[in-house]
Amino acid sequence: QVQLVESGGGLVQAGGSLRLSCAASGRTFSTYAMAWFRQAPGKEREFVAGISRNGVFTYYADSVKGRFTISRDNARSTVHVQMNSLKPEDTAVYYCAARNQVAVVTTTSEYSYWGQGTQVTVSP
Repeated sequence: QVQLVESGGGLVQAGGSLRLSCAASGRTFSTYAMAWFRQAPGKEREFVAGISRNGVFTYYADSVKGRFTISRDNARSTVHVQMNSLKPEDTAVYYCAARNQVAVVTTTSEYSYWGQGTQVTVSP
């Protein structure tokens, strides 16, 4: 079992930056592949970025590649996503997700644990 709590969302102008954080409970954080998803109003939840259990491998949606960077600190049981050059289309609720498997995948149903989400709003 792991509980996830996101923070760091807010309102930012286009071109700005935000850093989202996700704090996980439990002592087995390093056994979970982690990911960030987002959901805009009226749209399905979509994969944004993922990171392997040891942090060596990272994966990004094409829409954020080159602008977002995911990282994790297993000693502190946290995962972050640094979001730069934000665009209005990045506006969404961002969710942290965990799966107790080796592989990072992009399908929401493959993740067993979810945070409550944090709102990111990018103004034009």
